[in-house]
Amino acid sequence: FFRVCFSFCYAPIAMLAHHHHHQQQPLKLQALGRGRCSSHYSRARSLSCRRSSSILAASSQAASASSKSADSKNTSSKKEYLTPYSSFATQNQVTCVLGSQWGDEGKGKLVDVLAQTYDVVCRCQGGANAGHTIYDDDGKKFALHLVPSGILNQNAMNVIGNGVVVHLPSLFKELDTLAEQGVPYEGRLLLSDRAHLLFTLHMVMDGAGEEKRGGDQIGTTRRGIGPAYSAKTSRSGLRVCDLLSGDKEAFVSRYMRLVEDAEKRFPDAVDVDAMKADVDTYLDLIPRVREIVADTVTYVNDAYDSGKRILLEGANATLLDIDFGTYPYVTSSNPSLGGMCTGLGLAPSKASQCVVGVVKAYLTRVGAGPFPTELDGEIADFLREKGGEYGTTTGRPRRIGWLDVVALRYTVQINGFTELNVTKLDVLDECEEVKICTGYRLKGEETGTFPASATDLELCEPIYESMPGWNTDTTKCKSYDDLPAEARAYIERMEELSGCSVRWIGVGPGRDAMVWKN
Repeated sequence: FFRVCFSFCYAPIAMLAHHHHHQQQPLKLQALGRGRCSSHYSRARSLSCRRSSSILAASSQAASASSKSADSKNTSSKKEYLTPYSSFATQNQVTCVLGSQWGDEGKGKLVDVLAQTYDVVCRCQGGANAGHTIYDDDGKKFALHLVPSGILNQNAMNVIGNGVVVHLPSLFKELDTLAEQGVPYEGRLLLSDRAHLLFTLHMVMDGAGEEKRGGDQIGTTRRGIGPAYSAKTSRSGLRVCDLLSGDKEAFVSRYMRLVEDAEKRFPDAVDVDAMKADVDTYLDLIPRVREIVADTVTYVNDAYDSGKRILLEGANATLLDIDFGTYPYVTSSNPSLGGMCTGLGLAPSKASQCVVGVVKAYLTRVGAGPFPTELDGEIADFLREKGGEYGTTTGRPRRIGWLDVVALRYTVQINGFTELNVTKLDVLDECEEVKICTGYRLKGEETGTFPASATDLELCEPIYESMPGWNTDTTKCKSYDDLPAEARAYIERMEELSGCSVRWIGVGPGRDAMVWKN
């Protein structure tokens, strides 16, 4: 108890002890552009449960040994940024990190930093269409797609939950790349036996479906996510447990039925012989899959009951949610809080203890769909280049816009965010003026609500509130008081309009480039 209290009280003091303030000559950029409307059986389950229990026990022993080893070292060598995060972690056994916009908000960085103090890190929905870019203490860059961001914490167990659709060749390629970069995964990654498999067939269908839409394309990543979830909901999909059932003939037979159905829909796109060869790739991967598969529902709940701290990592974002997003320009899963529960098997009462919404200081979107605050011209080009706004998964340039608080309030309502993490504040450092969309003008009337219809949202004209820029380099700021007064005013106005407090502010790509707002 006293150690927890000491950590909580010491956090703001440690952050205030390192003030750095650096100014540079600003680039004179005006706020240009215009707002425009533009996630055998009983025996198999028993074996998996026993495996999960043994994994949990081994994980506990490893964490205990690591903790003793860490305690024996000089604590002065610890990274300073860990102090406030350690304090935060002691207050919440379960924390959920979700995107509050159209994705690409920088969720991976917060998850990566928080993961240093959590025992289990979980992905719950989506697939390889999600991309998280994170950096280690030495500034080394890692691009993740299926693997949870906690993989850089050698003491954390990483879980790919049942709600994720998994392309196994891509998963193992990603794991092999991490191993080459010095990040081993053995014994630190679990794949749910209930997760659905994504095949090359689904990617072919995804691309063919987009082409068939002609001028009404959604702008998918063509990674096969939609068709894989379609197979799941039509109850014709194949899961990891099916691959490991021991009945290869039944697995291949069910797979070929998927191929035959796809050929009827897209006869010019589906090469039956090529698809037959693809299933052999999956059969060849069975030994590697066995090394990481587990009953993750049992594992995660046992971890919770034993007091382990659990971090849930959302992929994509709420405005891309299949139910709450800008339908049909959405993903095929639920990247909101509900999807964290159904995609992992953790009860809502456990998963909603602390829900962090990640919000970029401005707004971006990839692919088609309405975007009321979208910018074009010099300011959009400048923010895109300075912010590195190109997709981690696709490399596509992201569309750029001002912060939309109407949309942010909407996602706060849906997820019940307890706090916000504002990212990439430093990208706005050289703007002489910044804008916040506080409402819409739709068909001649003002509204403060987010429309259900994508057509209506396309017609919405943003109502802006302008604020002065700060023309100051924020990347060296270590505490909230270090930030320029204008930057603090921007953050506080965001809090006031969204109804949710900000706890973290990102001021650069590195782990330590994060300001703690107590």
